[in-house]
Amino acid sequence: MTNKEQGLAIARSLKVFQENLRKSGPEMLAGYTLIAAILICGGIGLALDHWLGTSPWILVGGLLLGIVVGFFELARIVWRQ
Repeated sequence: MTNKEQGLAIARSLKVFQENLRKSGPEMLAGYTLIAAILICGGIGLALDHWLGTSPWILVGGLLLGIVVGFFELARIVWRQ
């Protein structure tokens, strides 16, 4: 295989890889949104628990809220397609 053929093969494979990434973008966004909602709401619950001294109840509520919000956003992103 010559250098020119290798360059064309690499260019084709990069084009296919780029297309696969473009197609999987919304699914990746849905997963990251779910994780971010759980972490943010859980972090707020943890901070409020620490501040108010009500450990672990607000943390549990924050995590549950994060799960609900995360799955709602996940469903919204997936069903939009």
